[in-house]
Amino acid sequence: MISRRDFLQAAVAASAVYGASGVGNWARLAAQQALTQDQLLNFDTFGNVTLIHVTDIHGQLKPLWFREPEINLGVGAVNGLPPHVTGQDFLKMFNLAPGTPHAYALSHVDFVSLARAYGKMGGLDRVASVVNAIRSDRPDALLLDGGDTWHGSYTCLKTQAQDMVNVMNALKPDAMTSHWEFTLGIDRVTEIVEGLDFPFLGANVFDAEWDEPAYEPYKMFDRGGAKIAVIGQAFPYMPIANPGWMFPGLSFGVREERMAEVVAEVRDAGADLVVVLSHNGFDTDRKMAAQVPGIDVILTGHTHDALPEPVLVGKTMLIASGSNGKFVTRLDLDVQNGQLLGFRHKLIPVFSDVIEPDAEMASLIDEQRAPYKAELDEVLGTTDSLLYRRGNFNGTWDDLICNALIDEREADIALSPGFRWGPSLLPGDPITREDVFNATSMSYPNAYRSEMTGEMLHVILEDVADNLFNPDPYYQQGGDMVRVGGMGYQIDVSKPQGSRITNMTLLKTGEVIDPSKTYVVSGWASVNEGTEGPPIWDVVETYVKRMGTVHVDPNKSVKVVGA
Repeated sequence: MISRRDFLQAAVAASAVYGASGVGNWARLAAQQALTQDQLLNFDTFGNVTLIHVTDIHGQLKPLWFREPEINLGVGAVNGLPPHVTGQDFLKMFNLAPGTPHAYALSHVDFVSLARAYGKMGGLDRVASVVNAIRSDRPDALLLDGGDTWHGSYTCLKTQAQDMVNVMNALKPDAMTSHWEFTLGIDRVTEIVEGLDFPFLGANVFDAEWDEPAYEPYKMFDRGGAKIAVIGQAFPYMPIANPGWMFPGLSFGVREERMAEVVAEVRDAGADLVVVLSHNGFDTDRKMAAQVPGIDVILTGHTHDALPEPVLVGKTMLIASGSNGKFVTRLDLDVQNGQLLGFRHKLIPVFSDVIEPDAEMASLIDEQRAPYKAELDEVLGTTDSLLYRRGNFNGTWDDLICNALIDEREADIALSPGFRWGPSLLPGDPITREDVFNATSMSYPNAYRSEMTGEMLHVILEDVADNLFNPDPYYQQGGDMVRVGGMGYQIDVSKPQGSRITNMTLLKTGEVIDPSKTYVVSGWASVNEGTEGPPIWDVVETYVKRMGTVHVDPNKSVKVVGA
């Protein structure tokens, strides 16, 4: 692997874009082992344009724990490139000393001990303080929301996302794009969009009947003496990853040719700077950046990656701002006569105990939550294990969910989708109803119980694996690998589709899964309309209450090779 310095120098030289990242300042702060709000927000204002980026908030209004992935495999040409670097390798790549606040924020290394030392992160009242500070320094900064905002919590579900709409309207983004938003159903999405105080962008979303754009493709802004085009790119694979019957009549897709047309259109209209506000996922955006000329910045989302430095592809800069409100990106740009001449960047970690909450936003957040406080706060049990979800394979939150499905639904095998959203809990934490909903809240929650042959189980695992490990990013159409309870298997990520999954074993007996034999399988979040069964949060709540204290052993039932 080339060194971090060589990587950055080569990338900058290739792109003819010159700037300085905030990582040096981060290293200084980390070395001091001291955090103050002034230090976190310190920035050497640069150029004439400022972009502020948040993404993948997933309905999280309050501070939280969120463990970054231990495994984030890249296949093909991106193997070993950011964001497919984790743990100690990540710290070395970005020159972050172990045990520092920034190592805690950006990696899983020593997560529990560092979480107790440095506290929770996020909270939209703290995010508001960061945004307000940037706007105070650069009043015409553009705040851009990458989507996955109206989804993922108890109050978001109960209010049909009105809590998040109210809070984000108060934060005053200049534009947003989308993904899980559409699982509210098209009627509710339309109702919200019509009342938004800012544009809902999606150049790649079309009316399927008339093959016409369904939403504004872009918005032009005049800021800092420059004309800025912000193009929206919604999650391309909605009908595959989520239930198409919830948003009938809409067509999605990467639509690379469409993006090229829109970029040309805004350039012809005089855009000095072209920004894509994307929910493609990092590797899809990396490929799009290489193939669509004329894009200056891609603010990427969906894969929840948090990178302390931009990744440069040709002349295009990719910015990854994490998830759940843990980070806010500030990007200052020098834009002159249609040319991007330089940049300064900082991924600002939102340490909740350090950044003073904005009083008005804190009051508004409490107002959204007040009608549900008793339900949110009810303690269902305790965990003596770290509960987390993020990673290519089983996380302990989903192991807990799988255990609940097997026990409560009397199943041999459990399947839990490879979602990336869902905060963490530390060992010894109470498990509240809010915690359960943070890991399960969605609009198609029914926990099915059905019979599947071993052959069908193999097909399911192979299909999901191809969505994650296809070497062409445009075919990576979902989240992480489906989590499996009650069954082990081996996966070779280097193999083609149909031959990645082997050695499937029923854990309770040690028997090899028989392709012709039928097994009782329970799962949830089926995209099929009319799926029957109790909502997954009821299944998990019943299980946690019955167990009292839950313990989740490390899952060693998945063997990964070829990585």
